[in-house]
Amino acid sequence: MWQLPLLETAETRLHRTPAAHRPIVFPRGHVVAHTILTPNQVDDRAAPIHGSQWDHGNSRSKGAGTLVLGVEMANELRVTLEMGPKGKKVVAVAPDWPGLERGAKTREAAIERLQCYLPRYAKVAKLAGMDAEFAAITTVDVVEQYSGTGSTAFWGISFAFSGIDRHDMSSEDLERELTLMEACWAFFDALRVRVSAEMQKGPRGGGRDRDHIVRHTFGTEQDWAAKVGVLTPQGAMLTDEGLKAHRDAYRKAIRAFHSEGKMARTWPLRYLIRHTAYHTLDHAWEMEDKDLTVGVR
Repeated sequence: MWQLPLLETAETRLHRTPAAHRPIVFPRGHVVAHTILTPNQVDDRAAPIHGSQWDHGNSRSKGAGTLVLGVEMANELRVTLEMGPKGKKVVAVAPDWPGLERGAKTREAAIERLQCYLPRYAKVAKLAGMDAEFAAITTVDVVEQYSGTGSTAFWGISFAFSGIDRHDMSSEDLERELTLMEACWAFFDALRVRVSAEMQKGPRGGGRDRDHIVRHTFGTEQDWAAKVGVLTPQGAMLTDEGLKAHRDAYRKAIRAFHSEGKMARTWPLRYLIRHTAYHTLDHAWEMEDKDLTVGVR
């Protein structure tokens, strides 16, 4: 059994990884496929790195330079790679599973980090009623590589649109993605009521507490919801009634924009959904990792 040591970096793990599980260095124009590690082979606590450690920067993106590398299969996790300018930071995105995105310094490390988070995302898939489908995944296929923005390189977060993001969605695909976004919300909500109000501090004593994280997550989503015409009053999402009203309006607006073939201003709807899901889930994992009550329950 191979386990990832706690706090070891992706780069050092790569050299100590058995060859059968080592990410493949791939040339442009070729499909990458490698075996996904099972939950027993992956310590999902290994070196958790959240986009929230840097926050979220400028969300403007153009998504130029799409290169399609492969096709979808039922047991494969499709992955797109967003390449930061000058080779600084790469983000691996699982376009069929909104919220499942991880950034790193190299393509191989980004794919590996994404794999490390599969056991954590499995909880979201279960909340969405898609646990069997998610558990059936056995391989990773890089199906697209595209240019990111300066924000991709700076923050290590996806800020550009892939070709898949720009593809038209059927109503069935839309509902599937909305269901997964809702599952990310549910996961976030369950965590925020059970973690400690004070969060573990960083090495220099900095970091946000739980309520600050929650307010930031809700406030950022309010800004993005305005792209589809949802104007939620400040502070409304901090009440149960206001949160439900916001989310109902957000889903309704996304469905309406989809039916009319409209984008969320400059954002494709698929990107809006996955970016909302990612932001929610990234901060949920941040709270989970910094919870001071872990081990005392």
